[in-house]
Amino acid sequence: MTAAGWIVAALLALCCAIAFLWRDALLGRLGYRLAPLNQPAEKPRNGSAEPKAEAGRDSRKARAMQELAELEVSDVMIHRTNMRSLNADLPIEALIREALQSPDTRLPLWRGTTENIVGVLHAKDLLSGLIEVQNDISRLDIARVAAKPWFVPDTTPLSDQINAFIRRKAHMAIVVDEYGEVEGVVTLEDIIEEIVGEIADERDVDLPGVRKEADGSIVVDGSVPIRDLNRALGWDLPDDEATTIAGLVIHETQSIPEERQAFTFLGKRFIVMKRDKNRIARLRIRPAAEIVPAGARPAG
Repeated sequence: MTAAGWIVAALLALCCAIAFLWRDALLGRLGYRLAPLNQPAEKPRNGSAEPKAEAGRDSRKARAMQELAELEVSDVMIHRTNMRSLNADLPIEALIREALQSPDTRLPLWRGTTENIVGVLHAKDLLSGLIEVQNDISRLDIARVAAKPWFVPDTTPLSDQINAFIRRKAHMAIVVDEYGEVEGVVTLEDIIEEIVGEIADERDVDLPGVRKEADGSIVVDGSVPIRDLNRALGWDLPDDEATTIAGLVIHETQSIPEERQAFTFLGKRFIVMKRDKNRIARLRIRPAAEIVPAGARPAG
C-alpha cells in the first residue's frame, strides 16, 4: 500500500473511532437509544396505545359483567311453554326422528310429564350411540346416551351462571323455581346474546317473530302482520279480513283455538303452539301436504 493509502486508512479509522465513542450522543440527538442485549424490552410507558387498549378491554369486560350481575337466569331463559323437549317414552324411531329434525342440538328429555326432566340429549351423542350399535336402533339405550340434567335456580345472577357454564364446560341448564318446579331452560348462547345481541343462523328468517325450523315448518308469533309474512316468505295469504296471522286463523276457524289444535286451510297446516288467554300467541305453519306432527290435535 502506498503512503497515501495508509494516510486515508488512518483517517477512516480515526473517524470510526470518534463515531463509536460519540455514538450515544449522536443517537440521542436523533431520538434513539441503545439498550444492552441482555436487557428485556422496555414496557410501553403509561399513556401509550397498548395500555390504553388493554384498559379499555378490561373496562368493557367489567361493565358487561356488572350488567350480567344485575340480571337473573329467569330474565333470559326460554320459558317452559316455548321449550323444545322430547318424550323419553316415545317409540325409539319417533324419538330419533324428532331429535335430528330439531334445530336445537341439545334437548331436555322428560318422562310422564314435561315437569319430570330425566336427561338432556345431545345430537352428537345420539349419532355416536347409533354408530356404536351399528344403526340397530332396537339396541339403542336413550337413557345411557343422554346426559344427566343440571338444575339451576331461576334467581341465579347471569354473571354467576356464565362462570358456572365455563367451569362445568356445559351449554345448557334446566331452570327451576324455589319449589323445584321446572321454569324453562337457559343456554350459554342465551347469555352471550344478552351481551352481544341476537346471534342469527342459517335457519333464521329476517323478520322479527318468525323462525324457520329444521324440518321446514315456520314458527310465527301471532302478532306478525300477514303482509310482512307474505313478503318475507313469498306467500300469498289473504289480508283483507285480518291484519295479523293470529287474526287470520281466528277468522278462518270462527273460533279462538286451544293449544295444540290444528287446522288446514289456504294450502297450509296451522298448529296452535301457545295461547295467552284469548289471544293466539304462537303458531307453527307447514305445507298442508306434509304429515301432521305427532301430538297435534286436529280440529273437531
